[in-house]
Amino acid sequence: MSTISRIPKKVLTLKQFMLRQEVLNLYREVLRTARKVDRHQKDEIIKWARSDFETHRSHTNEETIKGLLINGRQMVKELQSTIKKTS
Repeated sequence: MSTISRIPKKVLTLKQFMLRQEVLNLYREVLRTARKVDRHQKDEIIKWARSDFETHRSHTNEETIKGLLINGRQMVKELQSTIKKTS
């Protein structure tokens, strides 16, 4: 009788888990921001975000990820500011 292990092969540390949550929150924030513009721009923003997140998906260094998060948050703030100015 074989037992199937339900433990993931790679378990995240608490720090890694929390950093992952920050990344996911940033991605969600980009998607929420994209909803505020017309369809063509929305599609472009989502395409850009997906591409950017996929490009950096393989990073495992905590400091690198934190730097990318800082840059990403700044880009979202600039995008939100631009949207407010054009509204």
